[in-house]
Amino acid sequence: MLNRNAEALFWIGRYIERAENHARLINVHYHIQQEEDFHEEGHKWSRLIDALGVRGEYMQQFETFSEQDVLSFITLDLGNSNSLFSCVHHARNNLRTLRQQLPSELWDVVNSFNLWLGERSVADIMSGPHQFYQQVKERTAMFLGAEQSVMLRGNEWHFIESGRFLERAENTTRILQAVIASCRFKELNAVYTQLQAVLKSVSGYQAFRRYYADAMSPESILDFLIANPKFPRSIRFSFHQLEEHLAKLELDSSEKGSGHEKVIRQAGKLKAELDYMEKEEMSGELVEDVLKALVISCQKLGKTMEGAFFRREGVSV
Repeated sequence: MLNRNAEALFWIGRYIERAENHARLINVHYHIQQEEDFHEEGHKWSRLIDALGVRGEYMQQFETFSEQDVLSFITLDLGNSNSLFSCVHHARNNLRTLRQQLPSELWDVVNSFNLWLGERSVADIMSGPHQFYQQVKERTAMFLGAEQSVMLRGNEWHFIESGRFLERAENTTRILQAVIASCRFKELNAVYTQLQAVLKSVSGYQAFRRYYADAMSPESILDFLIANPKFPRSIRFSFHQLEEHLAKLELDSSEKGSGHEKVIRQAGKLKAELDYMEKEEMSGELVEDVLKALVISCQKLGKTMEGAFFRREGVSV
């Protein structure tokens, strides 16, 4: 497999996962309104722009933070390379270059998703944001269902899954960062309410209750979303899956060198740190430091993978 194909596959996984997580992050922001948001509407929407790290790009087009402008920019604006539509569009373009190597079902799902988004307007979002972003999540679930059901378990699949789980780990981290930042200096009840909204946004509320029953606290919710080994959207689970997929890549004997080993060591180190994380680290300023370090580690691992797999020939099927 040429390095450009491996990179395309990796980014297909990242882009589809990112589209879903954009929808989830937006949903969180609809449920964590604070008292000051009713007096200063732009405060809530500027938080969302900052959570996605696109303030500079946004301010080049808009002077204020309104619901309509923010949702249009982060959802449908192809000029914003990190918008939801851009993610699906990039995934489609990558898939198009690999149509002969991948199941046709994947192309059908992503191409249909891209066409559907291209026909939407900001008025469609504003008329029912919850319904709109629910449809986005359903379409990403269709891609995942096709990928899991029909793809051969070879390098192509492992690269898509590696991208998907690295993106998931980083996005779950960013969602928690955004909520923790919004909860700073708030009373315990406000913190709990907003973290409960995060649980629901990642479809983890019922699973959480199976572990903790009625003993709900901010620390327990954070521990569940960061360090639970069985919940599919926890950061720990994502790194376990990522390391497993990286280890199963079948490389040419001449290419089994320091690059691949470095990637596995880096992913394994992150997994081990999460395996042995103490619950005391889930409170106060400590959890902010944990989340900040995790975002940096995700970005560093992505760059290590780029150097190991995507900037040279040699990854083989």
